[in-house]
Amino acid sequence: MKNNFNDKQIQILEVAENLFSEKGFDGTSIRTIAKIAKINIAMISYYFGSKERLLESLIIYRTSDLKYQLDNLLQENLEPVDKINKLIELYINRINSNRGIYRILHFEFTSKKRAQSLHDLSELRKGNLKSLETIIEDGQRKGIFRKDIIIPLITPTILGTFFYFHMNKTYFENLLNLKTEELYNNYIKTTLTKHIQQTIKALLIYES
Repeated sequence: MKNNFNDKQIQILEVAENLFSEKGFDGTSIRTIAKIAKINIAMISYYFGSKERLLESLIIYRTSDLKYQLDNLLQENLEPVDKINKLIELYINRINSNRGIYRILHFEFTSKKRAQSLHDLSELRKGNLKSLETIIEDGQRKGIFRKDIIIPLITPTILGTFFYFHMNKTYFENLLNLKTEELYNNYIKTTLTKHIQQTIKALLIYES
């Protein structure tokens, strides 16, 4: 999907991402985006049509290749538990590396009107959920995973844990003695990811 955007479009998208994450969608004007990107306002209209379509293009630009990675994961010769663990790693690494776009999503999806207008993103989410369903249903057929799992709640459980940790960054930095950004990011990559994997595994697997 990223290859569908040319260099000028990517420049506009990245400027818009910084502004949307700092000032919010409604607090950012097309004029400001054009000024910082050093382009004509008409060029944004030419490429994207509207600010809403610019937002949707930005979301697709930053998130669409996750589907490609999930599709590859489905083809790997791994047991369902190992696929779930890799899926969680993909999600956490993706979010932690693209905090700006996920901050935008967090705020924009509190707007019912905005959420309804982001059709392409909704389709992308449905595709990601389908990948998760495929893994879990395979585990259920093999007798590894429980039959009473509410599959649509697995992703919010994964993301909710990460977002709570990140939204309380200063608290956890002090609590866990994460004095540098490197220590903080490494903790997310290792300890927090492992904790989430253990949590999801406990939800999926039959009690012994």
